[in-house]
Amino acid sequence: MAETVRIPTLEGSATFPAYLARPDGEPRAAIIVIQEIFGVNPGIRRKADHWASLGYLALAPEVFWRQDEGIDLDADVPEQFQQALAYMNGHDFAAGIRDVEAAIHWIRREAGVAKVGLVGFCMGGMIAYQTATRTDIDASVGYYPVGVAGMLNESHAIARPLMLHIPTNDGFVPPEQQAAVHEGLGPNRHVTLWDYVGLDHGFAAEMGLRRNEAAARLADERTTAFFAENLA
Repeated sequence: MAETVRIPTLEGSATFPAYLARPDGEPRAAIIVIQEIFGVNPGIRRKADHWASLGYLALAPEVFWRQDEGIDLDADVPEQFQQALAYMNGHDFAAGIRDVEAAIHWIRREAGVAKVGLVGFCMGGMIAYQTATRTDIDASVGYYPVGVAGMLNESHAIARPLMLHIPTNDGFVPPEQQAAVHEGLGPNRHVTLWDYVGLDHGFAAEMGLRRNEAAARLADERTTAFFAENLA
């Protein structure tokens, strides 16, 4: 069962929309699904529905709600891709991580689910890293995260399990940044890094031209096992 709910901000001055997919029966845990720059589109909703089918309460907040609600863009349409980049460039990331914390609080206090994980894609992959360094999330996963190399000074704060999926031909994350991430996070016992040789950004998108079926399935299997272990 799926519906749209509204989550109060930490300050309590506003609410933001989120797609909520409920499992049959009592949730085994909860997973926050953080969008790419294209909004909570059919691919993100499908990912949330998949987690619900595995017994998790799945919540996909609209990250850009301060600019606009109901954003639903297609990465394969050039004009919509540019529109998505404009939304990202206008996003307040400091406020956004507070929204993630608000979602964690809502899940634990209102939905009554104690264990909470987060999985994010692209920009959401970076938010997964920030969530691991700045909140008390139980476990986080980032797919092709951008910008992490510039945030390694926060890595000492990682106290819960974090997994990152890194395509080696990521057009948004050059090799020197990938190397810095491996050097900075590789020794951290809480962090698991997976490289996908020869693949580009977006390989695990649910639909569209970017998806690589075999690699997406492998990464998703690793993520499923990771959450099963760390949200039990």
